[in-house]
This record gives sequence, C-alpha cells and structure tokens, in this order.
Amino acid sequence: MASPLTNPNFRWLFSAQICSLVGVGLLTVGLSLAAYRIGGAEAAGQVLGLLLALKMVAYVGLAPLAESLLSGVPRKAALVALDIGRMVLLIPMAFTTDIWQIAALSFVFFSLSAGFTPLYQSVIPDVVLGEDLYTKALSWSRVAYTLEAVLSPVIAGALLTVLDGSSLFLVAALAFSVSIAAILFSKVPQPSAPDGKRPFWHRASKGLRIYVRTPRLRGLFLLNFALSLSMAWVLVNTVAYAGARLGDSERYFPVLMAFYGLGAGLGAFSVPRLVKRTGERRAMALGAFAFAACGVGFAVWSQPALAALAMIWIGFGLSSSLVLTPGGLVITRSAHTSDRAAVFAAQFSLSHAGWLLAYPLAGWLATQVSLEMAMLMLSALSLVVTLIALWVWPAHDPLERVHAHPELPSDHPHLRNPEAIAPNHKHKHAFRIDDLHPHW
Repeated sequence: MASPLTNPNFRWLFSAQICSLVGVGLLTVGLSLAAYRIGGAEAAGQVLGLLLALKMVAYVGLAPLAESLLSGVPRKAALVALDIGRMVLLIPMAFTTDIWQIAALSFVFFSLSAGFTPLYQSVIPDVVLGEDLYTKALSWSRVAYTLEAVLSPVIAGALLTVLDGSSLFLVAALAFSVSIAAILFSKVPQPSAPDGKRPFWHRASKGLRIYVRTPRLRGLFLLNFALSLSMAWVLVNTVAYAGARLGDSERYFPVLMAFYGLGAGLGAFSVPRLVKRTGERRAMALGAFAFAACGVGFAVWSQPALAALAMIWIGFGLSSSLVLTPGGLVITRSAHTSDRAAVFAAQFSLSHAGWLLAYPLAGWLATQVSLEMAMLMLSALSLVVTLIALWVWPAHDPLERVHAHPELPSDHPHLRNPEAIAPNHKHKHAFRIDDLHPHW
C-alpha cells in the first residue's frame, strides 16, 4: 500500500476529520461575529477573549478526564456521540443573544472536542498499520489542519455573501452531520479492555504519568512548546504586522497566511522521507531550529520586500510541520495500544497548556517592544527550549531495552515472551511505561 488513502477505513475517518475541521473553522468565524453582535465594537474583543479562554480551559483541563470517562465505551460509538453532541450544540448558538448563553454553549462544545480529538488520534495507528504508512497518514492529517486554518476564513467569507453570520453555525452543524456519517461507514477496531477497577483519578492521570516518565515524550512536549513560543507570534501578530508595516492588513494578512499554509503543506509531505532518514527527534529539532532561525532572520531584516516575506512565511509553515507532524508517531512508539488514548489526551492537554502561555506572551511582547523585537525575543527563547528538549530526549533512544524484573516470580506470564533466562529475570523487549515498568 503506497498511500494510507488506499485504506477504506482511513479514507472514511480522514473524511470525518476534514468535515469536523471545517465545522470547527466555521464555528470560530461564527464566534467572532457573535462576539461583535453581542458585545458591540467596544466589548467584542473581551467577549471573544473569554470564549477563547474557555476553549483553552476545556482543552487543558478536561482532555484526560474525558478519556478516562470514555475508556469503557466502544470507540466508534464514542466518536459518533461526541460529534452528535457538537452538532446539536451548534444549532442554539445561531440564536443566542446573551454572553452567558454563547459562553456556556461554547464551553460544552470545546469540552466535547477535548474528548473527540485525542480519541480520534488514538484510533488512526490501529487503522493504518505499519510505521511508514502511519507516518504518511500523519502527514495527510497535518495538511488537513493547515488547509482548515487557511481556507476556513475563505469558505466563511463566501458563505457570508449569501448568508448572515448566525447561519454559519447551522452550516457548521451540517458539516458535523457529514462527519458523523463518515464515522458510521468506517470500521474502528477496539483495543484491549481497560482496567475499570482502578480508581477514577488513577485512570484519569494514567496518560500524564506515562508522559512525564518517558524521556522522549518529555522531549516531545518541550519541542512543541519551543515551536509554540515563536509560532504564536505568527498567529497573533501577522495581522498587526500587515497593517503596521505593509499598510493594509485586509489585503496582506491573507496573503502572508496563504504562504504560511503553502509552506506547511510542503513540510507535511516531506516529513515521511525525512523521518525515515533521520528519526523523529532530529526531524522535529530541525523544524524547531528552522522556525526560530526564520524568526531571527525576519527580525533583523530591515524592511523586507513582499517577496522576501513570502519566503519567510513559507519557511515558518514548513518548519512548523516538521515539528508537529511526527508527534503521533512518537506517542505510538511510547504507549501500549490500550494506553494510547490516554497518552494522546495527555499530549492534547499539555500542548494546549503551552499555547495558553505562548499566545498572551506573544501579544503582550508586541505591545511592549516593536513587532520585530518581539519575534527576536520569542525566537531566542524558542532556541533555548529546543536545546533543553534535546538534552531531555537522549540521542540514543532505542525502542527495545534490556531490563530486569527481580521482583517478579519465575512463573510470571510477562517473563515468557520474550523468555527471561538471565539472572534477575533480565530480558529485552519494546520498553514502555506501564504497571510492570513504572520507571524508565
């Protein structure tokens, strides 16, 4: 199989992801317009800031809890139920007139998304078998995320020529209905049954425990955080740069972000070959260093022409894909099949915690110093965090490791495959944090 798209189950799930992303993108535009409609010109920013803060709170705080609550539910049923919940919530959003109403509906919507996204991510490696194919599937997924960010405003703009702003919520609900249908047509394998006898908080924190005890996962978090520090400037301040330096934010902001999207797409498609040649650690570190280098070059370049800015923003996009795309492969290697959903939920929560810090930092710095100096400072900080990540994530990081089990009796099932015949029941296999291997 040369492409994961030849796998019918992946095609259905990928179609569901695209429809879900379109729905979320239209929701984002709809919330912006609702904030203006409800708060007026003076309070629109505060209303939208509240809604985005609620989104981050839901993503950071509820993803591990949602995974634990859903651990005993068949994954296909859980995905469908979460999508139905999000679709139903979009309908009353079209008719809300009070801040508390839109805030409450948005928080519940984002809470369901905090359960859906990590669960969906944990399903893909069980559907697309083989490391090379799974890496390509991750690339397609990254392209979908990038295109959604770039195209959603375009789609929304086209719809707003014939519909009012409130109707975007209804169109988003329609997109989720198609996502539900695609999931229903797919076949989602069910992992081994979770241990429901453990206390809830033990199960809810399982993914975080595995995450913080695994060096490569700690490195993954730091590399993602390093990227978020400098990438936040691009996402927060590009519109201000287009207005202040280029003279027309409405004209040049979409142009710059389109070049960013082009670079992200190119980067995502280059990841499988690069990862196969260098491994995830080097590929992700290269992306983090490259993004920061583009930021430094941009900051010190005096009045770059639009053509130069286009190349810089392509570099930003390409570098971001090198960091973000291989993350699923790192998690898949670091967790048992039955634990993947919990670890994906931990990654979802921790990565958004990084963005929760990076977004306001990028905006605040831009008000304290010049836009270029803010990017220079964030890029320097990003370089420091990347170096720490490379120290935390050792260069020599084999999957299989020799280790001993002196605490286990000789007839323990774990010692049979592979057979442990050395002193202290020493044997070698793919090493992952679990109940029998609580420490690295």
